[in-house]
Amino acid sequence: MADQNEKVAPSSSTDPEASQDNTVVGKPWMYKRLTIGPWTYKRLNIGPWTLPYFASPQMQLILVSFVCFLCPGMYNAVSGLGGGGQLNLSDVSKSNTATYSTFAVVGFFAGSVANRIGLQLTLSFGGFGYFLYVASLLSYNHNQNSGFLIFAGALLGLCAGLLWTAQGAVMMSYPNEHEKGKFISIFWVIFNLGGVIGGLIPLGQNMHSDAGQVNDGTYIAFMVLMVAGFILAWGLVDSKYIVRQNGTRVITMKNPTWKSELMGLYETLLSDWYIIAFFPMFLASNWFYGYHFNAINGAYFSIRTRALNSILYWLMQMVGAFCFGLILDLKYLNRPARAKLVWFILFALTMGVWGGGYVFQKTYTRETVARNKDWANSGYVGPMFMYMFYGFYDAAFQTCVYWFMGCLSNNGRKLANFAGFYKGIQSAGSAGMWAMDFNNKPYMTMFASCWGLIGASLLFAAPIIFFKIKEHTELEDDLKFSDETTQDVTGIVVADQLPSEKRSPSDA
Repeated sequence: MADQNEKVAPSSSTDPEASQDNTVVGKPWMYKRLTIGPWTYKRLNIGPWTLPYFASPQMQLILVSFVCFLCPGMYNAVSGLGGGGQLNLSDVSKSNTATYSTFAVVGFFAGSVANRIGLQLTLSFGGFGYFLYVASLLSYNHNQNSGFLIFAGALLGLCAGLLWTAQGAVMMSYPNEHEKGKFISIFWVIFNLGGVIGGLIPLGQNMHSDAGQVNDGTYIAFMVLMVAGFILAWGLVDSKYIVRQNGTRVITMKNPTWKSELMGLYETLLSDWYIIAFFPMFLASNWFYGYHFNAINGAYFSIRTRALNSILYWLMQMVGAFCFGLILDLKYLNRPARAKLVWFILFALTMGVWGGGYVFQKTYTRETVARNKDWANSGYVGPMFMYMFYGFYDAAFQTCVYWFMGCLSNNGRKLANFAGFYKGIQSAGSAGMWAMDFNNKPYMTMFASCWGLIGASLLFAAPIIFFKIKEHTELEDDLKFSDETTQDVTGIVVADQLPSEKRSPSDA
């Protein structure tokens, strides 16, 4: 039964069970548009600027993007320093191994949790772990308490599994089919802006430092921003209230239970078995982070140069996401053609960027590296550009993986499970690389594992990318494992709030 603040769309069916339509919409303010101007921009000949309504996919994506900007974005700025900004890289690598090991287990089942407890709670609880992790680094600065650092890393893995599953569900299931590349690109740009701005904090505070670790103020600044992030997550609207511009809704479960969601996980693997072909790509997508952050930035550069490199790395992620967002939504190519095109571009980038990385890696080993290359030294520019291209490649690879998954379904419940599979397996890969690092494996071995895994993963995924991705995902296929009907998804009307447009089932 809907509460008094919810509008219930009446059903014309004579079936007693169907006469109570459970399709609900939120409070009226969620669908009101805010118009800024025209007085503000009259002198510049710019008309009124109308913001999307709060319960629109666009606004919800922006909110999730800023939560990730403030939580994992700032975490990335810390990680990008190499060893979390610490002198003892071994303890940080152990903590990261704990993070990604926990993340791998939780992530695989996080889709079921998110579908059951809702995306708002999932996202907010997920953000808290990032705050605690940076607090453990602050503590480590004073007492070298590796136990607390490793515990915080393990808890972060649990929280991150939930946060990234909620994020993936919003990013892949909320937009219309023709907008998915744009949505993924917008998220990735805002999220990585967190790494860029976050990188300015240690750069500014350690500009003239010759110490090997960052100071307390750096960690405190990150903690304040992360608190704002997990509080902001409470503004996320429940999926059942989301209404697209054309009046269609997100496909979810009306009455999820723990049993239904665990069964949904099994049903997803059974019906969409081909997702297994993407598992190597999932594994590869974060495998290289430990190599990038510790074997290159942490091992090769001085602390202030590591901070600068971190900014450039995340800045290039924004550039990569923007470029691939344009390619993924090209209007003059159909979706199957775009899928093939981006596969070939990714393969070419893999050979080019990592081929250059091989040439660079041959210049030093774990035993010979000095860990003091500074931007003031000669010979810095080449390694700097190499690191920037690694950042560009990371954004390109992950943007495409999300888009490939989004092409396979529009069902929010199913895509939450896909996102869980992605983040869980991805984290298992990260754990493997961090374990290689604290076991002091040769840097060339770490590099070779990255390049080999990425190349092989593209080959494994090629049959699904080439033959499974269609121009549209049929609505009937997406509703097979949902308790919603076609009318629930395409028949909702919010009177006098949304523009009247023709609804298309393929955009549901």
